[in-house]
Amino acid sequence: MIKKHYYATYLEWTGNSGKGTSDYTSYARSYAIFIDGKAEIYGSSDPAFRGDASKHNPEELFLASISSCHMLWYLHLCSVNDVVVVDYTDEAKGIMEEEKNGSGRFTKVSLHPKVVVTDEAMMPKAKALHQKANEMCFIANSCNFEIGHEAEVSTE
Repeated sequence: MIKKHYYATYLEWTGNSGKGTSDYTSYARSYAIFIDGKAEIYGSSDPAFRGDASKHNPEELFLASISSCHMLWYLHLCSVNDVVVVDYTDEAKGIMEEEKNGSGRFTKVSLHPKVVVTDEAMMPKAKALHQKANEMCFIANSCNFEIGHEAEVSTE
């Protein structure tokens, strides 16, 4: 039997400066995301699309979703495969291509996790588990482009 998980968010556009969308420059691209019981997320479009650079944009949040989902699966896989991780960071990078008509898509994401394990003997397995994490990640499985991994593994 397949388990289904349901998620809900509430989005509110906060960029009406009094004229609505009467023209392309009359409104801000700002919004707020609300999720029950959690802190609000304030966002805007990327500055390249007239957005507020001080707020999160959808492309950054998308990239962060891929990175964090990979990390959570990776930590789980390490815990059940006797790999003790004591530190994990990732610098995710993505490429989005914009078409002449303004549409676009991500074409590539690369994750650059730096993992610290407690024992040198764990290092080969720790490195290999990144591929399995990619195969298990809910977000990665929802993408139609390559997600690469350039992992570094070291010991304490």
